[in-house]
Amino acid sequence: MKNKIRKNSITTFILLFTIVGFSQGNSANILLDAFYSKIKSQKNPQIIDARGPDEFALNHIEGAVNFNLKSEDYEKHVAALNPSQPVFIYSIAAYRSGLLSTDLAKRNFSEVYILEGGIASWIGGGKPFYTNLKSKLTIADYKKIIADNKYVLVDIGSKYCATCKTVKPILEDIRSQYGEKLKIIQIELEESPQVIADLKTVKVFPTLILYENGKIVFKKDGLGDLKNDVDLALAHN
Repeated sequence: MKNKIRKNSITTFILLFTIVGFSQGNSANILLDAFYSKIKSQKNPQIIDARGPDEFALNHIEGAVNFNLKSEDYEKHVAALNPSQPVFIYSIAAYRSGLLSTDLAKRNFSEVYILEGGIASWIGGGKPFYTNLKSKLTIADYKKIIADNKYVLVDIGSKYCATCKTVKPILEDIRSQYGEKLKIIQIELEESPQVIADLKTVKVFPTLILYENGKIVFKKDGLGDLKNDVDLALAHN
């Protein structure tokens, strides 16, 4: 009898949770492959780049329109969307995408999808994108740096990424401590988008990769305790 009551309680909780979720709108953060697959299933996908216009001008998903809650013509852009069809949103991380998604959900848009990892995930996953930039660093240059140095720490990010900015002083501390023993290279989306795409391993900004003799010692999706991880990795030398 107790088991039956417990099962009924769990079922009721799940049902209530589902109802609450849908009352807030059908909005979800999804990973790259699902996001890409859903876009490809649409004849005319509604893709929104929720970053700023300067970011959008440098690189974006082809077919995307650029606006967010701060855009002067926001209402005009929203009115041009079909609320009965899926909407696909991305930004650098999830902040601007989340705000836009919440507003569209309140306006009863049926399906709103946010790309987990934002533009970093899209380009870093090797998906097609528009850019007006020629990469300063090529994949051949990247591989040569890795091959020519025993230890290489790679910082991959964007000047528009808030967390990426917190990496810079930490890198300076690491550079001061290890000097020529550790080669540090910094790759930004605004300077070398194609090498990020060619790596096909970036899911989020920042991404930190430490190499030893051409082999990956660690890859961090996000900052974490970078200084401590580098110290531990180089402690045996």
